[in-house]
Amino acid sequence: MKEEHPSESAPSLPGGLIPLEQWKLPEVSVKRTLKDALRHLMAQLRAGVSHDEEPFQSLDDLPSLTDKQIQHIAPRPDFTSLAQAILESLEELRETETLRRKVALLVAPPFSGVREALVRLPGAHPEVGVGGHGHWHLIAPPDNLLMSREDARRWWDEQDLSGPWVIPELADFWLRHSDGLCLVQELLQRIVAGEVGPGLVGCSSWCWQFWESYFPDAHLAPLTPAPMDAERLGQWLEYLACSRDRRPVTARMTDDGLYVLPVDNPSEDSKRKHSGFLRDLATAARGIPEVALAIWQRSLRARPEDDAEAEGNSQEPNGSERHCWVVPLDQLSLPAMPQSRERAVGFILHALLLHDGLHEERIAQVTGLDHLELHLALSRLLRSDLVSLAEASRRWHVTPVGYPTVRRHLQSWGYPVDAF
Repeated sequence: MKEEHPSESAPSLPGGLIPLEQWKLPEVSVKRTLKDALRHLMAQLRAGVSHDEEPFQSLDDLPSLTDKQIQHIAPRPDFTSLAQAILESLEELRETETLRRKVALLVAPPFSGVREALVRLPGAHPEVGVGGHGHWHLIAPPDNLLMSREDARRWWDEQDLSGPWVIPELADFWLRHSDGLCLVQELLQRIVAGEVGPGLVGCSSWCWQFWESYFPDAHLAPLTPAPMDAERLGQWLEYLACSRDRRPVTARMTDDGLYVLPVDNPSEDSKRKHSGFLRDLATAARGIPEVALAIWQRSLRARPEDDAEAEGNSQEPNGSERHCWVVPLDQLSLPAMPQSRERAVGFILHALLLHDGLHEERIAQVTGLDHLELHLALSRLLRSDLVSLAEASRRWHVTPVGYPTVRRHLQSWGYPVDAF
């Protein structure tokens, strides 16, 4: 029997790529929660503990990390490494015959890093690349997405789809508008009919939620990154922390001193008592890497002596480990939805997720909102840290730290949501 997914995975892609139907939301185990609560109580009551293991009730008001500290302890991922890991995982899936189509479709929730990785395939971007896997031809969307079926056919006829070709994000090729669907319709029909060469298509989960209903019997067999459960998340955060200067990080809870990082190696005899924070973080982030990273960055704290120690070791790439502290999730101030009865907020947020970000004029185009109504709603969402405006592209996006709140509210308001 063929393996369904690779047995090993790169640290930048824990769990590798898996068939979409195998993806499961990380869940909180009631048994584990009770076990952690009991362990916490015992930690508070035990007598004769060493100074290193005692609870730290006085650390609740520590300052957040500076931007410089975050860049060393919790930096954003290296998307070039992620691109390499995606290609290696695809190769393994082809070897095991889990992936049989010429065109691989990668469907992932927002903030999974797939778009950023795919633009870094060799040849897909003029300044970066990943060696060893050939030259990829980047297919960029046209400026005008409003086309007739005939115009869409002519446009795709002019593109080099002989392979290998890559579309980093399918959401860039359509608008939720009566004249904005033809490009994606034509492409998917060509893929289903086998009229294109080997390729790779990235697609946000919200975009896919819309388009899979158009081709329910296409059997495109989408793949997705494995969800970040507590174990994978711990490994990934350690990998990020060591990616700059190879110095390990020790992270402990501010309320009881229990460890978050390092994650224990099962082969080692460790006496560290671990918090359930990573499990809770994986659940809060819905298993999405950069959502978890954004919340993780907000939870980190440092003592003045830790800060001084870090500065003292800044010139020692292989020096002693660094220390930081972690605030419990229930003590964090995370973005909340602004109070408003206006439908504009829901229209805007849903459009931003469907299209993986939009320019302001295109938001107006797909929502039907006038300029004043749109501007007021965007300003309110910006102040609430639920959306941000990218300076370079001038596109509005939902923020990673605000995504769980946005998704929860859209679902409660009756909007169709993704499967993640």
